[in-house]
Amino acid sequence: MLKAFSGHRALTLLLVAACASASLIFACATPFVAFAVLAAALLPLRQAIVTTLIVWLANQAIGFGVLGYPRTWDAVLAGLFIAGASVAATIVTERVFHALSNLGRLATYPLAMIAAFAVFEVLLYAVAPITGGVETFAPEIVGQIAFTNAVWLAGLVAIVEVARAVGATQRSATR
Repeated sequence: MLKAFSGHRALTLLLVAACASASLIFACATPFVAFAVLAAALLPLRQAIVTTLIVWLANQAIGFGVLGYPRTWDAVLAGLFIAGASVAATIVTERVFHALSNLGRLATYPLAMIAAFAVFEVLLYAVAPITGGVETFAPEIVGQIAFTNAVWLAGLVAIVEVARAVGATQRSATR
């Protein structure tokens, strides 16, 4: 895992801020996989899982508190399944980064994203008969959600890499 980017608190704040904006823009299509992939790529697994759950909790607070998600047991249950799928995506990402550590971080992001997205979607599809919404797994909808996650991941990786470059430049300038 990479220790840069000013620690896990800075990354957690970045992901919560990104989640808040994504939740307000996309509501039910928040890019949880992108957030899970970045957390797992940059943090030890336990911290990555905690960060993923904090991001999920921020989304739920915005959803129920601001966006008017229905206050029903079905909605709560769906949210809990999303939390579980997000944690699974985080764990899968950590395993992909571990298995492909010789490939390089930037080359591994897309592969981790594909694996994490597949696990996330399969788990949510498996519980769709319970939570409702099997129709939301139509290929064009899943494709759009995958694209949204990929764009968010690319943007967040760019932010992190710029922050690292600036930090490295500042460290070398003070020597």
